[in-house]
Amino acid sequence: MALTEYNRKRDFDDTPEPEGRSNTDNVELIFVVQRHDARQLHFDFRLELEGVFKSWAVPKGPSMNPADKRLAVMVEDHPLDYADFEGEIPEGNYGAGSVEIWDHGTWSPDAKFKNPSEAIRKGLIEFTLHGKILKGEFALVELKNSTTKNGWLLIKGRDRYAVDEKYNADEVRVSAR
Repeated sequence: MALTEYNRKRDFDDTPEPEGRSNTDNVELIFVVQRHDARQLHFDFRLELEGVFKSWAVPKGPSMNPADKRLAVMVEDHPLDYADFEGEIPEGNYGAGSVEIWDHGTWSPDAKFKNPSEAIRKGLIEFTLHGKILKGEFALVELKNSTTKNGWLLIKGRDRYAVDEKYNADEVRVSAR
């Protein structure tokens, strides 16, 4: 998607969001999860790839419980400058509402995915997150033949970080900074 769609949806004279530019200078791939209280509370899950953030809106937020298969709707790519974005998107703008960083860190694709971009295009990528809240193995799996446009599932892998109890991302209040 690059950043054409991201830039088209925003009026940068009226929103504090960063203008879309790609960047391929990072040594490690980064990720960020933002709690976005817009029309409906959701969490924006973003993985750096090819100089931009590949982005999914996760209505219930990520879970550390492998039994939870969280809907994740793929949205337009975002600029890497979005990694630090927190604030209020004013009414009348796309995505109006408050945005706060919920978690951030680095990520790495599973070794079997030689080309993570191709894996995403094919609809399956497994990866490891190294965040303050989200740690360990995860997968994003595209929903084929679904009524949800651009629908994926975000699933926690069974590893030493996994939990078995109910997991509500909105109740997790760890300082992500």
